[in-house]
Amino acid sequence: MNASLQAPSLQRSRPQVAIVGAGPGGLAAAMLLASRGVRVTVLEKDGVVGGRTRTLTAPGGYRFDLGPTFFLYPRILEEIFAECGADLREEVEMIRLDPQYRLVFEDSNGGVTLDATPDLDRMEAEIAKLDPRDARGVRPFLAENRAKLASFRPVLERAFTKAGDVAAMDMLRALPHLRPTRSVDAELRRHFRDPRSRLAFSFQTKYLGMSPFRCPSLFTILSFLEYEHGVFHPRGGCGTVSEAMARVASRLGVEIRLDTPVDALAFEGKRARGVEFGGQRLNADAVVVNADFAHAIPRLIPDALRRKWSDSKIEKARYSCSTFMLYLGVEGTFPQLAHHTILLAEDYQRNLREIETGTIPDMPSLYVQNAGATEASMAPPGHTALYLLVPVPNLRHGTDWVAEAQRYRRLAIDRLKALGITDIESRIRYEKMVTPLEWRDEFSVGYGATFNLAHDLRQMLLFRPGNRFGGVEGVYLVGGGTHPGSGLPVIFEGARISTDLCLRDLGLTGMDTRMHGALDAAPASQV
Repeated sequence: MNASLQAPSLQRSRPQVAIVGAGPGGLAAAMLLASRGVRVTVLEKDGVVGGRTRTLTAPGGYRFDLGPTFFLYPRILEEIFAECGADLREEVEMIRLDPQYRLVFEDSNGGVTLDATPDLDRMEAEIAKLDPRDARGVRPFLAENRAKLASFRPVLERAFTKAGDVAAMDMLRALPHLRPTRSVDAELRRHFRDPRSRLAFSFQTKYLGMSPFRCPSLFTILSFLEYEHGVFHPRGGCGTVSEAMARVASRLGVEIRLDTPVDALAFEGKRARGVEFGGQRLNADAVVVNADFAHAIPRLIPDALRRKWSDSKIEKARYSCSTFMLYLGVEGTFPQLAHHTILLAEDYQRNLREIETGTIPDMPSLYVQNAGATEASMAPPGHTALYLLVPVPNLRHGTDWVAEAQRYRRLAIDRLKALGITDIESRIRYEKMVTPLEWRDEFSVGYGATFNLAHDLRQMLLFRPGNRFGGVEGVYLVGGGTHPGSGLPVIFEGARISTDLCLRDLGLTGMDTRMHGALDAAPASQV
């Protein structure tokens, strides 16, 4: 077969899908759809791909991750790349970290430092610093969560589209492992006596923007994934993963239009027929929305069409915390910092209660990324690119960040003293600050809730916005606002679920269409 002769006829018969947003979920969806022969156009409002999973390149040669700073559980994205005829490890160098991160437990006596390592003999010795009895709980905890993930994985890999899905056999088999009435912290009490030991295996609930004292016990699997499958630094930062996804998508014929904000989805009755942007229209057989749920859905889809997720319901939904960010280019290096260092406030539980009730903590916990500990090229020679993150309330609580920003900047920098950094101010050569206001206004994050909808039991599975968005036809969601939830591995899994539904609805499931996307140098978009 002469591909150049056959491509035009294939183009005429192939469906067109428009994707709103080139974040990780949108790029994964583009890759998967294109690999199945769909013509795909991605419309991205910013000038770069990746959404919050992008690299900030600053004057002076500093490079920062904007949002996610490490890569976890690469299996899912490796499978997506393989399905698209590519190899993730050939596209991006993944460096496994050891230690995965350094935990600093603050107290009046100077605190305890723990290097979290995937070497279980060493990890047991680290936990023994906190309580020798707790060291015996490490391997049973991991074994239990290995079984939990194996049991619950089928549930995380399929859609929930109707009430009966909650009572499906895979869900019933998983229930004994879930203990839905327990929090993560309560579940960890079965293995660890010391609150600091439990915190070492539960602070990961902050990846979801939630407290371990409220987050459902299912999410003990987060720390298990780190020890079982590794914490990775993609060389160049997490933005290189997004760039690699865009390269593979382009090779499959996906058209990515940057600097193209979408104004609305175009509907005929309840069926989406395309997207509208800048006075133009792109016709499509289906639309995938990757933009932040709370920000985008009220703008893109008329309220009258959103029976299950009206403006009122979106307003009343429960959202994750936000984050206060400093990206600092600093003269000098910081050998006392690991690649990832987490300062856990002495009264961590109070710290979390303050965030949940809308109070900005005055003695906050702090996360610092020092990527130069692994990759020197993230900053000029003799300099460091530091990423500081402080969990804070989202904008639903009404904090005046215009008035608070500079005070909180000083507080965040002062908190670095607990990590042995006392002289940083005079050495700062580049600085960018992002408050919840900037997350909302500059990066289009609804309510500044950087981890999207909260992951409580009333906003999971069937009760989360559907991968096939309810009330309309031809609209699919990807990203942290839909099932299974937020966090990069989960977002990639969600993209597989959503694209599978889309392909089924387009009548492409089971067809041998993988090769078609590669036949075209560019898609035949109709504007």
